[in-house]
Amino acid sequence: MQFPESWLRSFCNPPLNTQELANLLTMSGMEVEELRPAAPPFHGIVVAEILEAEQHPNADKLRVCKVNAGAQFNNGEPLQIVCGAPNARAGIKVPLATVGAELPPGEDGKPFQIKVGKLRGVESFGMLCSARELKLSEDHGGLLELDAGAPIGQDIRQHLNLDDTLFTLKLTPNLGHGLSVYGIAREVSALTGTPLQTPAFPPVALKHQDQLPVRVEAPDLCGRFAGRIVRGVNTKAKTPAWMVERLARCGQRSVTALVDISNYVMFEYGRPSHIFDLDKIRNELVVRWGRPGETLKLLNGNTIELDEKVGVIADAEQVESLAGIMGGDATAVSDDTRHVYVEAAFWWPEAVMGRGRRYNFSTDAGHRFERGVDPATIVEHIERITQLILDICGGEAGPVSDQTLALPERKPVQLRVARAAKVIGMPITQADCVGVFQRLGLEFSEQPGVLTVTPPSWRFDIQIEEDLIEEVIRVLGYPKLPATPPLAPIVGKTRSEARRGVHALRHAVAARDYFETINFSFVEERWEQELAGNQQPIRLLNPIAAPLSVMRTSLLGSLLNVLRYNLTRKAPRVRVFEIGRVFLRDASVAQGDASINGVAQPLRLGGLAWGPAEQQQWSQRERAVDFFDVKGDLEALFAPRQLRFVAAEHPALHPGRSARVELDGRDIGVLGELHPKWRQGYELPSAPILFELDLDAVLARSLPAGQGVPRQQAVLRDLAVIVGEQVTHESLMQAITGVQSGLVRSARLFDVFKPAQANAEFKDGERSMAVRLELLDDESTLTDERIEQTVAAVVAALGDKLGARLRG
Repeated sequence: MQFPESWLRSFCNPPLNTQELANLLTMSGMEVEELRPAAPPFHGIVVAEILEAEQHPNADKLRVCKVNAGAQFNNGEPLQIVCGAPNARAGIKVPLATVGAELPPGEDGKPFQIKVGKLRGVESFGMLCSARELKLSEDHGGLLELDAGAPIGQDIRQHLNLDDTLFTLKLTPNLGHGLSVYGIAREVSALTGTPLQTPAFPPVALKHQDQLPVRVEAPDLCGRFAGRIVRGVNTKAKTPAWMVERLARCGQRSVTALVDISNYVMFEYGRPSHIFDLDKIRNELVVRWGRPGETLKLLNGNTIELDEKVGVIADAEQVESLAGIMGGDATAVSDDTRHVYVEAAFWWPEAVMGRGRRYNFSTDAGHRFERGVDPATIVEHIERITQLILDICGGEAGPVSDQTLALPERKPVQLRVARAAKVIGMPITQADCVGVFQRLGLEFSEQPGVLTVTPPSWRFDIQIEEDLIEEVIRVLGYPKLPATPPLAPIVGKTRSEARRGVHALRHAVAARDYFETINFSFVEERWEQELAGNQQPIRLLNPIAAPLSVMRTSLLGSLLNVLRYNLTRKAPRVRVFEIGRVFLRDASVAQGDASINGVAQPLRLGGLAWGPAEQQQWSQRERAVDFFDVKGDLEALFAPRQLRFVAAEHPALHPGRSARVELDGRDIGVLGELHPKWRQGYELPSAPILFELDLDAVLARSLPAGQGVPRQQAVLRDLAVIVGEQVTHESLMQAITGVQSGLVRSARLFDVFKPAQANAEFKDGERSMAVRLELLDDESTLTDERIEQTVAAVVAALGDKLGARLRG
C-alpha cells in the first residue's frame, strides 16, 4: 500500500514528524517498508506563463517564447526562452527553470545547472520543463502544463507539494482495513488520540428516477449489491490535476476521468467499484456463478474461460464482468459513452480468494475483496463516487438501488482482563482496555474483569480473544513491554547414543571429501521418468517455473544437475552430497500436522563423485573415480557396521556396475555408475558414481561394547584355494565365517591369481584366492591339533559350499 503523507494528514494530522509517524505505524503492526520523497532535489524552478510562442527563424522544431516568471525575475519583464516542446503555446502555465537553477541529477548523479544559452543564434534565458525533466514521471510528450490558477512566480515545489513523502506499507493479510488512506488515518487517530476528520456523504440531487434491474442469484457470492444510473456524462472531461497527482503518488497511472474517479475512491476509502457503459448492458444485470463453456474478454485484453467456481456479473445475453476482480471489455466506458451505471458491492472474501491467481493476474480490487471490504458503507461511497462524477464529468444522477442479502455475522468476542495481562506480560487494567476499544471505535459492553466486543463492519480480523489482546498492546505500545527474562526451565534434550545427529553426519561425509548441496524438492519431470523410473510423479498445481513441475522421488536428478552446473564452469573434480526429502505416493500415510494424506516424505542421503579419485599430486598417477572408491567411502561411513553390496539394476545406473546396499539384511539404498544412455543424454564427458541411502539407516549406529584384551596369542594361517570365477569375495567370507569351530576370529583376502592360460592345476574359468585366517581362543593356548582341525573344517566348508580345493 503506497500513499502520500499529505493525503494521510488531510484525514488525521498528529503532532509527529515524518519519521516519528513511520515508526508509530511500524510499531503498531503496519510495517513501513519504504519512505521516499515525492520528487528528487532541485531548486530555482517557478511557475511561469507563456505570453507568446513564435516560430524560431532558423529551426523548424523550435519556438521562441516570451515568458512571464513574475516580478522577481528580469524586473517583471518577459524572459526570452527557446523551447522545442510541441505543446509550447501562448496562454499556458508551465515550470520554468531560471538561470542558476539546478535540475534533478542525471544518470551521472550530478545536478544539471541552467545557464544563459544560445540555440541556433537565439539567446535563451532559462528552460521550460517537462515532467520527465523534473523526474516527476516518465512523460516526455511535452511541457508539464499547470493549472490556470497557478500563481506566477511561485516555487514549483510549493505549488505541486513536491516536498511530500511517499509511504509504502507492507501489510499482513489480516489488515484489510488498512488498504486505504482513510483506514490508515483511522489507525493513526486511535494510536495518537488525534481527532479523525470523519467524512460526510450527502446524497446528490436526483434528476431522474431511472433504475437498472439487478438480480442476485448467488447470496454466497454477493452479500450486498448497490448501484445507480448517471446520465449525460462527459467521458472526455479531463481529470483534475490534484486527483492525477494523488493517484500517481499511490502508484496509479491516470487513464480517463471515470476510471480515475473509481480508482481514487478505492485508494481513499478502500472501496473498489466498477462503472459500466449503460447503453451496452442488455436489459438487466444478473449476479451469479459462472457456467462451464462461458468466456469473458477482460479490460486487460485477456479472454478467459469460466466455470461454476468463478463469480460473474452478466446481462441478459452474456457475461460482462469478473465479480470483485475486473470488468469486461464489452461494457467498458469509452469516449462515446453518455450514460453510465455505477456499481459497488460486497463480495464474500472466500468467493474472490484465489480467482485472479487462477488466471495469472491480480488486481487492486481483488486484493481488497480477498481480505474483506466494509459492507456497511456501500451506499455512502456510491454517493462519493457520484458526486465526483458530477463535479468532473457532469451528468444527472438517478436513485440508488440497494439489495442486502447476507452480510458477515459479527459474533461478540470476550476479553478477560486477567488473561490479557498474563498473555501480554505486564499489568493491564480494565480501564486500559476500555480506553483502547474507545479509541479504536469498537462497540463493547463490560462487566467486572470481562469486556465483550462486537467487531465493527470494517474489521474482519477480530474473531477470538487473542485478537483483542493484540489490539490492546498494539495501541498501548509495544515499547511499553517490560524486558522480563523467561522463567521456564531450560532442559537440554539428550539424543540417544544409538543415533548420531544429522550435523555430525554432514561432518562425516565432508571428511570423505564431499561438498554439501541444497536443491529444490521440485524437479523436472524428465528426471523422474528417466532416473527414477517414475511415470506418474506428484505434480505441482502452481510451479514456480515450468520445468520444475513435479516432486522428486529420488535425489539423483538433483545431484546430476549440480554436476552439469559445475562442468559448465570447468570444474575438474566434483564430489557432492545432499540430505533431503523425497516424496512418494503411499496410501497408508494419513493427514497430520507434519504429513500429507497419501504422500510419504522420507529423508535420504545422496552423493555423487566424478573426475579424479584423488587430488592431483606428484607421487601417484591420476585415475578416474570408480565404483570401489565410493563403496569404500560408504563402508567408512558405516564402520564398524558391515554393509553388503548385492548386484542389482536401477533405472539410473549401469546394469553391470550397480549394486543394492544392504545393512543387517535390509535394503537401504543403491550405489553404481550412471547408465551410459543417461551419460550421453545429459551430455556428460564421463559417467559419475552415484549413491542414495535411507537417512534413518545412515544415522543409526551400534553402541560400542567393552571387550577384554586377549590373554592368549593369535595364530595366523594362510590358505590358497582354487575356485570358479563366479565365486565372489562375499560368498568366500560367508563360507569361512559359517564354520562353527569358535576359533576363527577374522579372515582377510590378500591375493587373487589367475594364470594366463589353463594348465594342469587350473581349469578354464578358475582362479586362486588366498585368505589369511586369524585363530584365537581366549581361554587356552591353541594346540597344533586344534589348529589343523579348524583349518580342515574351513577347507571342507569351502569345498561343500563353493566347490573350492586347496591349491598345491
